[in-house]
Amino acid sequence: MGCYMSKKERREPGFEDPAIIASETAFTVNEVEALHELYKKMSSSVVDDGYIRKEDFVFALFRNGNKQNLFADRIFDLFDAKRNGKIDFGEFVRALSIFHPRTPEAEKIACAFRLYDLRNTGYIEHEELEEMVLALLNESDLNLSEDIVKGIVDKTFNEADINGDGRIDLEEWKEYAAKNPSLLKNMTLPYLMDITLAFPSFVMNSETDVSKWQPKNELINTLPVNKQS
Repeated sequence: MGCYMSKKERREPGFEDPAIIASETAFTVNEVEALHELYKKMSSSVVDDGYIRKEDFVFALFRNGNKQNLFADRIFDLFDAKRNGKIDFGEFVRALSIFHPRTPEAEKIACAFRLYDLRNTGYIEHEELEEMVLALLNESDLNLSEDIVKGIVDKTFNEADINGDGRIDLEEWKEYAAKNPSLLKNMTLPYLMDITLAFPSFVMNSETDVSKWQPKNELINTLPVNKQS
């Protein structure tokens, strides 16, 4: 397994056997090992302690460790499955696996739902949808008026809230996603199909630039901000 399986790396915080991680995700063992090179770069970009902290994560997405943004917070929370304020390697790979082309659509739908469920109530409220739309627009090149944004949010919410109870549950979200496949289009990152080909330097080059991994642009489109009609 090369240097990845060295005793030093076995002592890393949160170390897991890559074969075990591969068995639980859409990645192969070789791809898990390649992702470890990316993880090492990200986990040392700001705070070098073997974990990806919020500062490391935001720096990787925005090249600015001090930027406060709801979008970054939600993506970090998605990766931080243990809710301890840091991401270990197993969490990192398992979260990335959601965006793998081979991951079942049902998992992607559930993941997108969690992104919008800001209060973790099991429902998406109108206010939550609006907050996420505004956060994503803040990270995009789109400059829409308040009226257009309100129209997008209202139209999306009304279409998704099938029973009209003022909130969207997971079953309603699944039905909405089935009717609007573009909602999940960017829950799939094609280059994850073979990470060792997409990022060969992660295996061979110790000077890998973390900025090559930029999920921000792909994930911005997980909200229907283009639906103005």
